[in-house]
Amino acid sequence: MRLKTFRRDHVSKPIFNWARKIMPPISETEREAIDAGTVWWDGELFTGDPDWEQLVAMPPARLSDEEQAFMDGPVRELCAMVDDWTLNWRDRDLSPAVWDFMRRNKFFGMIIPKEFGGLGFSNTAHSEVVRTLSSASIVAGVTVMVPNSLGPGELLMHFGTEAQRKYWLPRLADGREVPCFGLTSPHAGSDAAAMTDTGVVEYGTWKGKKVLGLRLNFHKRYITLGPIATVMGLAFKMHDPENHLGRGEDLGITVALLPTDTKGVRHGDRHIPQYTFFQNGPLYGEDVFVPLDHILGGEEQIGQGWTMLMTALAAGRSISLPSQSAASAAMCARATGAYARVRTQFNVPIGMFEGIQEPLAELCGNAYLIDAARRVTLAALDEGHKPSVVSAIMKYHATERMRRSVEHAMDIHGGKAVIDGPNNYMGAMYRAVPVGITVEGANILTRNLMIYGQGAIRSHPYMLEELLALSSDNREEGLDHFDDTFWKHVGHALKTAGRAFVRGWSGGFLGPAPESAAMPHHWKKLSRYSAAFALLSDFALLTLGGSLKRREMISARLGDILAELYLLGAVLKRYESEGRFAEDKPIVDYLMLEGEARLGVAFRGVLDNLPARPAAWLVRLIAFPLGVPKPAPSDRLSSQLAEILMKPSEQRDRLTPDLYQGQGHDHHPLKDLERAFRLVIDAAPIEKKMRASKVSDPQEAHDMDLITDGEFTQLREAQEAVARVIAVDAFPMEDISATADQHKKKKPAARRKTPRRQAAE
Repeated sequence: MRLKTFRRDHVSKPIFNWARKIMPPISETEREAIDAGTVWWDGELFTGDPDWEQLVAMPPARLSDEEQAFMDGPVRELCAMVDDWTLNWRDRDLSPAVWDFMRRNKFFGMIIPKEFGGLGFSNTAHSEVVRTLSSASIVAGVTVMVPNSLGPGELLMHFGTEAQRKYWLPRLADGREVPCFGLTSPHAGSDAAAMTDTGVVEYGTWKGKKVLGLRLNFHKRYITLGPIATVMGLAFKMHDPENHLGRGEDLGITVALLPTDTKGVRHGDRHIPQYTFFQNGPLYGEDVFVPLDHILGGEEQIGQGWTMLMTALAAGRSISLPSQSAASAAMCARATGAYARVRTQFNVPIGMFEGIQEPLAELCGNAYLIDAARRVTLAALDEGHKPSVVSAIMKYHATERMRRSVEHAMDIHGGKAVIDGPNNYMGAMYRAVPVGITVEGANILTRNLMIYGQGAIRSHPYMLEELLALSSDNREEGLDHFDDTFWKHVGHALKTAGRAFVRGWSGGFLGPAPESAAMPHHWKKLSRYSAAFALLSDFALLTLGGSLKRREMISARLGDILAELYLLGAVLKRYESEGRFAEDKPIVDYLMLEGEARLGVAFRGVLDNLPARPAAWLVRLIAFPLGVPKPAPSDRLSSQLAEILMKPSEQRDRLTPDLYQGQGHDHHPLKDLERAFRLVIDAAPIEKKMRASKVSDPQEAHDMDLITDGEFTQLREAQEAVARVIAVDAFPMEDISATADQHKKKKPAARRKTPRRQAAE
């Protein structure tokens, strides 16, 4: 006891006093963000010694029989009802029949419990529905995902009063009410705390009676479903200048449920998000008065709006945008692989060129990785976790990899994807990319501030407790708490340094791997990098302190390491959960090498720029004695992945499952592509026989009796199918230009050709 007291007073106290000076106190907004959600696998990664057995043993996400029936029935039927070209370029909205179908089949009430009239589906079902719908239409996917994600429905389930749930949830479930959520305003985007929307506590008249309520004034924009919403979840800053509630004047961010037909509420005109015509627009409120019972959760939840939003985001960001990203990445991989096989240049399928195979390999890897991370995250959500740090990782990295996939697909398709029209299956996806990158926390902010900035405090075994001790108003209690936590942290850091040393100097060979898992060398390398990450984190936090908040580039690179460890773990988990298909091993090898290269870039970026140079040198000596590895997939491995996308197989179907490809339509661009793909593959042996005889024209080969009548017909059918696929749309000028008439000039009289002119022509 004396030794502990001596340690506290003579060793810990100076450190405590120094740390209080350099570490800024945690603001109320930061504390609410940190407290939102739960710590899950991110916490394991921060220990530097994750329990991989726990990840491997985690049951994979699965659909119930009822959920699968919904996927096979209403979801497929809805996909067939949507024509994305007509929607975006003529109607600018889903058709009345589609809106009615979604209401009748409770697409807006998937997450609402059955007791309130909803479908009561799991997070996995929610994700799968959004993923499949998004493969048919981004607009349909967005329209369904928003009511089931961040919005009144989810907030009511978690925070609403019993009376609010009984009234609103059944109406939301059957579509009588269309919800939206008003958070973003002109001066408050990612910085929601900067909102100027207000709710002032005062007396007013409501239904002929004088009651205590809120006088609301707000301007919200970018509100999905805003133009047609009948009820709005409104976030605002609540003030009580006359202290009617006895809680002081500034009561914090609060959320209210506001029917949009309330006097003073006004729908603005529609926004056009990148010519992707889901319903989106501003809402305004001027001197809107409502009773206090409109506060979501009642008076108990006054000032808890930020916590509500962060808690809801912790789940929502793990589902909606990763689902759409998974759909886009899988669609790009499948369609581009097929197109690269049927499209020829110089009498060779373009997918045979190595310059095309390199991006095809990345398309294949992205499709596998995004879905692997999506599935393991959904499994965690279905177990009840609300991992806020993981949700930030998923939002940023799924949408960024989706962006890369769409860009590669556009490059390979070339003019086919540039010319818009009903036959362009890439254009709408390409236009929608910036929407996913921007919403629910802009990606730049998410990478630079949220993933590591929040993760270091929330997920580190000791950091939050140390910060709370430093922020304590009672210095003695804070010192006691700090002394206890700090020395546990020191012990942890020494163990981490030991692990990093052993694993680093052995090149990862001595790192742990799950006992029963395949490819243990990949698991061991992740163990090595996890220990190195934990060690580097401690040195960065120790040497930078509170200034790490401002060193966003360093924070972003540390976040990249954390995210890469999570994503690569998900890849290995998927390989195990799916049954270790031998044909998938090249995909896993490719992704692990690519991921290790990205880890190397991030580690080197931190070590090269860490201001405390001795700390950087020490981490290099302990964890990377031979330098930070920088591997890369071989050209042969990249070609293997490209070939997966360019031939029909169960593996290709497993890589790109449950996408809508025009079923229910006589002609659909993706349906036509798949047909041409199969016909070209089936005709390949005939073409090979012709090449061996150095004959390229089917008619000539037929006349020479080199091919049979049936083979000639088969070749012609394949050629016609390919011609249909590579064709692009063209429109009469008067259909697309309001000024077409000015170009209709009288044709000049034909000129008599001179001998010189005739010769030239």
